[in-house]
Amino acid sequence: MYEQNHLIAGLRAASLGREEEVFAHLPDGGKVTFGALFTGAEQMASALEASGVKPGDRVAAQVSKTIETIQLYLGTVMAGAVFLPLNTAYTTSEIAYFIGDANPSLVVCDPARLEDTTAISGEARVLTLDSSGRGSLRDLADAQGGFDPIQRAPWDLAAILYTSGTTGRSKGAMLSHDNLLSNSTVLRDYWHFTDTDVLIHALPIFHTHGLFVATNVALLAGAQVVFLPGFDVDAILDAMPSSTALMGVPTFYTRLLADGRLTKERAANMRLFISGSAPLLVDTHEQWQARTGHRILERYGMTETNMSTSNPYDGDRRAGTVGFPLPGVEARVMADGQEVPVGEIGVLEVRGANVFQGYWQMPEKTAEELREDGWFITGDLARIDADGYVTIVGREKDLIITGGFNVYPKEIESLIDDLPGVLESAVIGVPHPDFGEAVVAIVVPDAAGVDAGAITDALADRLAKFKQPKHVALVQALPRNTMGKVQKKALREEYAGLFG
Repeated sequence: MYEQNHLIAGLRAASLGREEEVFAHLPDGGKVTFGALFTGAEQMASALEASGVKPGDRVAAQVSKTIETIQLYLGTVMAGAVFLPLNTAYTTSEIAYFIGDANPSLVVCDPARLEDTTAISGEARVLTLDSSGRGSLRDLADAQGGFDPIQRAPWDLAAILYTSGTTGRSKGAMLSHDNLLSNSTVLRDYWHFTDTDVLIHALPIFHTHGLFVATNVALLAGAQVVFLPGFDVDAILDAMPSSTALMGVPTFYTRLLADGRLTKERAANMRLFISGSAPLLVDTHEQWQARTGHRILERYGMTETNMSTSNPYDGDRRAGTVGFPLPGVEARVMADGQEVPVGEIGVLEVRGANVFQGYWQMPEKTAEELREDGWFITGDLARIDADGYVTIVGREKDLIITGGFNVYPKEIESLIDDLPGVLESAVIGVPHPDFGEAVVAIVVPDAAGVDAGAITDALADRLAKFKQPKHVALVQALPRNTMGKVQKKALREEYAGLFG
């Protein structure tokens, strides 16, 4: 009965009749077959139903990367519910907002966070899943039988992923079954994934790249994955000789390049290295090609759109660009309500089946960023050259991307400004050789005795580690223009060389 659930039917199709074949190779040497993966997902769906989850309900999960988490995602979709993955680095105070906004009927957390999570979950039931895949949710699932997926149409919601704005208030991007299935199908074909591939899966699965690109594409192709709990240089290098593809963020590639074991011989069996979530430096492109003989394929996407553009599989992968609009995706560059001439810079807009359904409970924000005719205003500044290659040249807003994760300055500035002895602050991103960009806080004290260490310590328990400033500078005043606006461009230029 899988065919009645749009997304599940698509993800299941490539492995029908191949239930005994391996889907995932685990770090401990264990293997998970396609049959076991989907049987476990059915049990998860039954467990959700037994917990009171109904079609359309949200299921929030802040849990480690395990096969059980993948089964929870699949099981949530099978149950007709909406999956809400949350970054494992988020603090309890950060999670409280998402739970309060999305109003899930079930929250799944690590057992170590059970007490704190229960305290902020209101009427939602709270179950657990630990880093080994055990917990009260797994226990409940193990006691369940099979499950016939709930009927879901292409336009029904499958997931909500939270993204943020410079106002600091996070927005829940609503993604339908067809948003996810259509985009992953295009990527499978565009990147030539088949059932002969072995994908090194080292990305987290709480955002688009690891869950809706890496996992979905592998399932749609019937491919195998080397399922790693996180980025690990040794594990990736060990997996390369028997694998065919790697999806990563720029930090993956800079750290692998720093290891002398990365050679053409080690990468000889690989056919594809993909990078996204943050800009890849031209120097990294060139070094990678020299060391491995492979040219990295860079692509571009957002939480609201999944993937929109990609450098070609066959053809010129141009460093510094994010390639062409994917099949079925339109892209244009706009300024002052008009499409700009070829090669000129404006705000990138995209349209296609990949574009989300709007922001959860934010109709006004949806109307601001998603036009009635389907064009989504990305907020990224870009240009499209005469050959059709898209280049992202900056961000209309002050978003920082560090290690592939989005950081929104306003959220951090608000916390710093509330600290005793602080007058004001400005948070910027500056170049970093490992993370792409590093978070830097420029702080104006209003009292003696405030030091950078105290500010860093005060933020440690209030922000996920990737959001915490890697440097805090104390200054007498922030640069401003004649209208009183802080000149972040000047600050970025001043601190550009901070990390070498």
